[in-house]
Amino acid sequence: MGFVASLGFMTQPASPSSPSANELLKLASPTLAGNIAATLADGTAERFSDDDTQFLKFHGIYQEDDRDLRKTGKKYIMLIRIRMPGGVISPAQYLELDRLSDVYANQTLRITSRQTIQFHGVLKSNLGATIKGINETLLTTLATCGDVVRNITVPASPGIGAVGRELLAQANALADFLSPATPAYHSIWIDGTELNLKSEEKSKDFIDPLYGKTYLPRKFKFGFALPPSNDTDVLTNDVGLIAIVEEGKLVGYNLTAGGGMGRSHNNPATFPRLGDVIGFVTPEQLQQVALAAVTVHRDFGDRSNRKHARLKYLLAERGVEWFRAEVEKRSGVTLGAARPFQFTSVSDPFGWHTQPDGRKFLGLSVATGRIKDTESQKLKTALRVVVERFQPEIRFTPGNNLILANIAPENEAALTVVLKEHGAILPEQVSAVRRASTACVSLPTCGLALAESERAFPTLIGYAETALAEAGIPGEEIIIRTSGCPNGCSRPYVAEIGLVGKAPGKYQLYLGGNATGTRLNRVYKDVIKADELPGEFRALFTRFAQEREAGERFGDWANRILFA
Repeated sequence: MGFVASLGFMTQPASPSSPSANELLKLASPTLAGNIAATLADGTAERFSDDDTQFLKFHGIYQEDDRDLRKTGKKYIMLIRIRMPGGVISPAQYLELDRLSDVYANQTLRITSRQTIQFHGVLKSNLGATIKGINETLLTTLATCGDVVRNITVPASPGIGAVGRELLAQANALADFLSPATPAYHSIWIDGTELNLKSEEKSKDFIDPLYGKTYLPRKFKFGFALPPSNDTDVLTNDVGLIAIVEEGKLVGYNLTAGGGMGRSHNNPATFPRLGDVIGFVTPEQLQQVALAAVTVHRDFGDRSNRKHARLKYLLAERGVEWFRAEVEKRSGVTLGAARPFQFTSVSDPFGWHTQPDGRKFLGLSVATGRIKDTESQKLKTALRVVVERFQPEIRFTPGNNLILANIAPENEAALTVVLKEHGAILPEQVSAVRRASTACVSLPTCGLALAESERAFPTLIGYAETALAEAGIPGEEIIIRTSGCPNGCSRPYVAEIGLVGKAPGKYQLYLGGNATGTRLNRVYKDVIKADELPGEFRALFTRFAQEREAGERFGDWANRILFA
């Protein structure tokens, strides 16, 4: 912690507005303990207080309610998110998460857009046992939510070999380096006790060595990428690290900054943004430069308006040169000139592939990232059998999909048989547009949701599949992302087609992103009803099939023709 301590803490620049309510909460309980332990122990309490729901986020927990049941009264349930940089876990860890989801959650595992797993539907009475169980697998939920550095994304494909393993190791080291130091998490969830700092005053005097007493103004996201693949959508992160490989060796990273998807309807001061390329850093410089970038956000981010509190607004308003100078001053590193790179795809690897070490891996398409059993498709059971029998490494992708890695070649056929026996849909059975597309969770549990997303996804993508077939291009890959609200957790603003919830059954229609995640799309229709989408898709895809240039993708055609 020597370098962290040496940074000190700057005085927040004067703001014309008062601190937000969240800032005052953090200041009052900088350990992040709040009254969580007392409420947890109170068997008569149905829910945590509104104040404690903000502290719970730092512990990886969202208090939600089933909005389908609100007419008969709120039924409070918990979402739990697990930290796993790069989305890689062992067979033993996967099997325990699978078990915990059956015992304490809603019998599903949800792959997130940041390569981790969420449990849904956990009751307050089961919260302690669930989180303790997660920690006993040597995983944690700390810092997967809240105003801190979130789960770090890393290229998922085992096909990239030694460089991929190096990126994963550096991401894990960076996650540990930037993790909050509060003793409250261990005290509450592992020891099962209230944090004992002897006095209220001592608790209020706690200062996190990196984050200070009030942590960050908002969340902060890091992502790694390895060209030519941009499977992590690296430019949508607060800070991106684009790996530069020369002669087979990782020589460093192009640093990007200022990406972010969130916005609010009818508020033009909020907007999605792609990160700017800032400069080049070596692996040895990575941690101190990353830390400097976080402290820029910590010290200059807007603490009065949370809708204006992401790093992207600092980059948009103060510029790249200002940010570079601040990072260099704080880190003591002079950034080099950015190295050339090019992205060609954001797609996950589907189907069977051979790893550089000769072993095999299988990329599976998981619809909306929801690992579950249905009457006809027992994907959750199939994966449990596969992991028990063949012991693969499990990797989750930012595209909400799953990779089974390190499989002996002689087991390929037997593993495939297990999946087929349980009715699991193999990648070759899924259309290109469905494989390429994603959706956020949205209703019924997300409190921010304005329209359906995950539950509507099969129908909405079905509209697209039908329209593509009618246009004579049934095998066309088009990236479609749906989000139940403008916060954009599914990263809809870099999709070729983005559907953003605006009201029940109504969406904003965005068009014109590209296949490499390097261009934002634009609003094509401010409001479109869900039942109008079949006709809209039919008209768009028919024009596309007739007017496209050779090899042109839908997003490029839309950007060239519809916004000319």
